[in-house]
Amino acid sequence: MIGALFGLARPLIHKLDAETAHRLSVAALAAAPRLKPAAEDPVLATEAFGLSFSNPVGLAAGFDKHAEAIDGALGLGFGFVEVGGVTPLPQPGNARPRVFRLVEDEAVINRYGLNSDGMTVVAQRLAARRRNGGIVGVNLGANKESADRAQDYAVLVRYLAPHSDFLTVNVSSPNTPGLRDLQAEAALDDLIARAVAARDEVRPPSGKATPLLLKIAPDLTLPELDGMVGVARRRGIDGMIVSNTTVARPESLRAAAKAETGGLSGRPLFEPSTRLLAETFVRVERQFPLIGVGGIDSAATAFAKIRAGADLVQFYSAMVYHGPGLAKTIKAGLATEARKAGLGRLSALVGRDAREIARGGGL
Repeated sequence: MIGALFGLARPLIHKLDAETAHRLSVAALAAAPRLKPAAEDPVLATEAFGLSFSNPVGLAAGFDKHAEAIDGALGLGFGFVEVGGVTPLPQPGNARPRVFRLVEDEAVINRYGLNSDGMTVVAQRLAARRRNGGIVGVNLGANKESADRAQDYAVLVRYLAPHSDFLTVNVSSPNTPGLRDLQAEAALDDLIARAVAARDEVRPPSGKATPLLLKIAPDLTLPELDGMVGVARRRGIDGMIVSNTTVARPESLRAAAKAETGGLSGRPLFEPSTRLLAETFVRVERQFPLIGVGGIDSAATAFAKIRAGADLVQFYSAMVYHGPGLAKTIKAGLATEARKAGLGRLSALVGRDAREIARGGGL
């Protein structure tokens, strides 16, 4: 039903500029009545970061930037939602226009620049709906004008950990000048050490520390990836998210908007992000779980991420083209794949083809 309605509405939605359509989508989900989650297929149940997910399909950060529509998003069938990026102080982000559809390529370019209502407002929204349940993570970003960006992450972790099921250190947004410099090994080591210390400061006396994840760019060289994985393993990071948007522009792009600056997401990101995911899986050696992001638009692409090493997957750009019913479609397809393999849990297939995919095959 949702898919059919979106098919009818899509031509009208796409007459709006991309950011206006995005804001209307968030507002519609925020206003929707809270739905009781449907019973999940038990084959999809997944354990990661010490959390129990009813299914492995999540809404990626960037859709609900300000934690306004969490319950509406969970009602679409997502097993978890990641909000943000959130900055310590409110900031407007870059000037509009800053979001562009590449319709011929089923892609999006954005240069939002971490527009955020700030951590105080987001924490209030998270606290107000906490009793509603569902797994909710928060993506963290530094303020553009900050003199000490590593300290921004420590402040965010300390403030938001009590309101979150997991936190993501995002040093991979391409739209804040200099932010990706924090992916360099020495800078990242200092940042993660401070973030972990801040997280542990607010650990409940009798409870588990909030899982801390690291989100990386798809544009890394393999030596750079080695350094980042090394930091994550040494510092006790709980997981990694692979990957953010790319600054690359594949030759296959056809839409005129490909000339816009910003991060490219959607279908063209699938192959490079999935190969980087496989490379990460090989290096992590199952020390912690991974979340696969980039170009997921079907059960087949979601399953490829799992085969490449993802315990969980996320998407949101594909909803621009396939609508809000996509999470349920993907879940049904993943359950079918698990049963075709004769398995009681989809998670048994995580990383099955990682080495082949890392070598250039398997997709």
